[in-house]
Order: sequence, then structure tokens, then C-alpha cells
Amino acid sequence: MGSYLYDFLTSIAVYMAAGAISFAIFGFLFAQGVIDNQGFEHASDLQQNSYLANGLILLWNLGWVAFFFMYFWQRSGQTIGMRAWRLKVQNVDGSLISFKTGFKRLCFTFLGLGNLLVIFDRKNKLSLQDRFTNTEIVVLSLEENRRNLEN
Repeated sequence: MGSYLYDFLTSIAVYMAAGAISFAIFGFLFAQGVIDNQGFEHASDLQQNSYLANGLILLWNLGWVAFFFMYFWQRSGQTIGMRAWRLKVQNVDGSLISFKTGFKRLCFTFLGLGNLLVIFDRKNKLSLQDRFTNTEIVVLSLEENRRNLEN
């Protein structure tokens, strides 16, 4: 749970940073006349009243959050929260997962609900996303975690 909390807070920060960047781009395009103002005086008014703009900004922000997880998983197998709690995601053969596998894991997490399966699966302790992507979460020793931090 500690790892989830760390990563949730980090995800919020990534989402907010992506949102600031997307709104800056949207505001710039609005000011330059690239985006039709549709009678609105301010970019924020147009954005709040446009399903298309809202949808694109939401996809942009969520895309960066997804990239955050996939990048760290494929690079070291650990996000910031996972490092703090000595957890690592890997393929069942011990190798690092790919971007494609990371994307599949995100699709099957269902906003974290896929992890609830671990409670009922006492034998294998696999979440829904682990089952569908042939991955696992392992607990590292202090030495292994230190070595992972150095890489």
C-alpha cells in the first residue's frame, strides 16, 4: 500500500505538470489564432466548453502518466514508490518488461482494482495484470535494491 500511495502522489504530480504544459500550449495556440475562439474571450473558457479540447487535454495528461510508469518499469523495473518499498516488476523469467508489456499491465490494472486479486490468490499472489501479461512483482533484498539504485 505504501508503494501505491507514493506512486499515486507522483502520478498526480506528473498529471499536473502535463496539464500545465498542455494548457500553456493550448493558450498559446488560442492567442495566436490557430484555434478558433468560438466567441470566447479566454482560452480557459473555450477549453471548459469544448468536449474536444477537454478530451485531448485529458488524453495528453493520462498519456504522460502512463509513460511515467512504462518508462520506469522498462528501465529498471521500479517506479519511485516501488524503490522505496523494495518492489520490482519483471517478467516471470526475471528480465525487465518492455514498453508494450507495460502498456498491457496498465490496461489490466483497472485503476488499481486488478491488485485486489492478490488477496484471493493466496497461492500465486498474482494480480490481474500479472496474470494477463506474464509478469510478477518481487520483493528485493536490501542489497539487490541498492544495486538497482546504482544502475
